[in-house]
Amino acid sequence: MAKRVAIVGAGVSGLASIKCCLEEGLEPTCFERSDDLGGLWRFTTKVCSVTKCPDFTVTGQWEVVTQHEGKQGSAIFDAVMVCTGFLTDPYLPLDSFPGINTFKGQYFHSRQYKYPSIFKDKRVLVIGMGNSGTDIAVEASHLAEKVFLSTTGGAWVISRVFDSGYPWDMVFTTRFQNMFRNSLPTPIVNWLLARKMNSWFHHANYGLVPEDRTQLRVPVLNDELPGRIITGKVLIKPSIKEVKENSVVFNNTPKEEPIDIIVFATGYTFAFPFLDESVVKVENGQASLYKYIFPAHLPKPTLAVIGLIKPLGSIIPTGETQARWVVRVLKGINKLPPQSVMIEEVNARKENKPSGFGLCYCKALQADYITYIDELLTYINAKPNLFSMLLTDPRLGLTIFFGPSTPYQFRLTGPGKWEGARNAILTQWDRTFKVTKTRSVQESPSPFASLLKLLSLLALLMAIFLIFL
Repeated sequence: MAKRVAIVGAGVSGLASIKCCLEEGLEPTCFERSDDLGGLWRFTTKVCSVTKCPDFTVTGQWEVVTQHEGKQGSAIFDAVMVCTGFLTDPYLPLDSFPGINTFKGQYFHSRQYKYPSIFKDKRVLVIGMGNSGTDIAVEASHLAEKVFLSTTGGAWVISRVFDSGYPWDMVFTTRFQNMFRNSLPTPIVNWLLARKMNSWFHHANYGLVPEDRTQLRVPVLNDELPGRIITGKVLIKPSIKEVKENSVVFNNTPKEEPIDIIVFATGYTFAFPFLDESVVKVENGQASLYKYIFPAHLPKPTLAVIGLIKPLGSIIPTGETQARWVVRVLKGINKLPPQSVMIEEVNARKENKPSGFGLCYCKALQADYITYIDELLTYINAKPNLFSMLLTDPRLGLTIFFGPSTPYQFRLTGPGKWEGARNAILTQWDRTFKVTKTRSVQESPSPFASLLKLLSLLALLMAIFLIFL
């Protein structure tokens, strides 16, 4: 009989978990509290509790209590995959804003924002300079009378259109770039990063430059913000000193600014209200999870958390790769190390000691995208072997090393291998620019460019030869 797996949450991680369960012959049941998206879906079903069965140390089973249309029910599952993510509870720190209770205008968390029409002819303050806050400020600036964007620490802002018009993530997230960054001391990497960020526009001139450049903060993706600032449509301001009935006072600026609407783009917190703290305990924005997935202290590895991680890369393939490993652990194909080893690693990660090289992933849940996924792929024998490819299929090997680290690479070998992966990797740039090349143009070949490519190829072949000497 197939093992029954309860999947809590039907977001991207939940959907990937359903797919991975089905691929390995498991029987998933997905619980989703909203009325949108799911797997073997039970819409509008709230998970009230997930508790160990009395014989857990033998069976590893869980009792899942749910509520649907006011009625409670329970079922026994062989395993549980928690896919609720880290964007579950809006963080609204009203206590940090003196006078907010006297404010007569409208204020709300960015999660409640739907349409920009509410900002028409209003004076708007957006607090928080993440992607949501920046997007809302830019949208509001097209309709509002005035828009203020308040930031405590600043941020790097980059365009989705990167070098030579390529998508930024396809240029930034490559194995070559990652290896290069990780081989350099952190101060040098931070200097190079700042130089690159300022190549689009000088952040200090726009009041955006990050105050703390030692720790990694994910760049803000927004193509419009510099243009809205330079035309006076968005005004960058420091943190809030005081909120009054119809205005706010910013730190270091005594002038009161009239405000009609305040949007708190202050992020989210996460919790697992259906789990007892003895199973998963959340402290300081992180949980004690081995490889961000398994509670290290459980005698049976039958509960896993998917998607509770902030990689510098796409969360969707990250969650799927986690799920691919988890389902094989649930089936007993892959084994976890001893509890003592897992607990030691979890405690070491909590200390957040920087290595001194590469980017500093010192904040809770942050991880190096390529390094982390490669580690999980190693466990299921699905990591691409670059050295072997350079000998047997050099075109593919070079494309994987220097090209975008797209999820096709994770399907070249191992469980879930896809025969079309190689061709997909070699033709990914064709698909990328198919939507932009809507007019055919003739590019005259450059002799210098051809010579440069030839010299580069010779240099690569020499490097490969030296590696295998």
